[in-house]
Amino acid sequence: MSGMGKKEPKGVRLDHISKIYQNPKTGKDFYAVHDVELDIEPGSFVTLLGPSGCGKTTTLRMIAGFESPDEGEIYLGGEPINQLTPNKRDTAMVFQSYALFPHYNVFDNVAYGLKLRKMPREAIREKVTSILKLVELSDMEQRMTNQLSGGQQQRVALARALVVEPGVLLFDEPLSNLDAKLRVQMRTEIRRIQQALGITAIYVTHDQSEAMAISDNIILMKDGVIAQMGSPTEIYYHPNSEFVADFIGECNFLPCTVKGREGQDAVAEVNGIPVKVRSETDAAGGGAEIVLRPEAIEIAEQGMLPCTVELSCFMGSYQNYHVRVGDTLVKIADNCPIGKQVFRVGDQAAISFRSECAHLLKV
Repeated sequence: MSGMGKKEPKGVRLDHISKIYQNPKTGKDFYAVHDVELDIEPGSFVTLLGPSGCGKTTTLRMIAGFESPDEGEIYLGGEPINQLTPNKRDTAMVFQSYALFPHYNVFDNVAYGLKLRKMPREAIREKVTSILKLVELSDMEQRMTNQLSGGQQQRVALARALVVEPGVLLFDEPLSNLDAKLRVQMRTEIRRIQQALGITAIYVTHDQSEAMAISDNIILMKDGVIAQMGSPTEIYYHPNSEFVADFIGECNFLPCTVKGREGQDAVAEVNGIPVKVRSETDAAGGGAEIVLRPEAIEIAEQGMLPCTVELSCFMGSYQNYHVRVGDTLVKIADNCPIGKQVFRVGDQAAISFRSECAHLLKV
């Protein structure tokens, strides 16, 4: 790509970092981030995900240099960077608020960081033209930023961060000011551009579908610590706790007792009925839960576990059911219901699932 040479992306390593704040009400210290250890591969797209107050934004701000860790060290491309100010770090941040200069046009907003670096005018023009093409704003160079839509402003903010060719690109909830349809479009754009440039990206969001759609790896945080990290598939199908399972998509938890093993599966009893669940766990006895996604469950007249239908609602792409299995409420998304038997409230039916679609959690 002319004007945008591919730089070697840099990895990021967080070595047991913590951030301590003081609670203004009680005056007591607390850990906003506690002993976070993380190795982000060069060129990967990693998302810090979690509810508000979980420590994800504080972690990102420590990487950017806007906050300093109270414990531990941050490494960028193998170099320790705790002592470096934000402008000395090989990072660039895309903010939630865009933070554009209203009195500059699009070209000058994007060129700002290059002018600070005293780059020759011709080189600046080449780089800015190239990056505006990448974010599909080539015809907007002379527009003032207040004449742009939210999505266009976000593209300008992205171009301004990318044009300085950072080793790591940081995103702080960049799409939360956009409407739902535009968010989906922009997250796809961000992923496309990140892959085209091969840049390392660290992205903060509380939106699990956004995290699933764009990430190579998700780091799910809770109360300042990492609850689980892994690929979207791993976290969705193999959550290590109820919190993770519930935060990533809808989930059902069926109480059961593990009775033993059969090949790759654990045999668990639900209301006295044996069912198979794909699992590494071989500890028989003791309480457990079967984690089941709504779309992994089939409903029919006959099946593994009898149920009573409590809600039946047509949602277009799926029929939404709530059924009662023993004392447990189970949600089902029966995809593409056209031509299938539709159960009504009060009907007796049964649910079934494949063993590899279920996951066992010890409780």
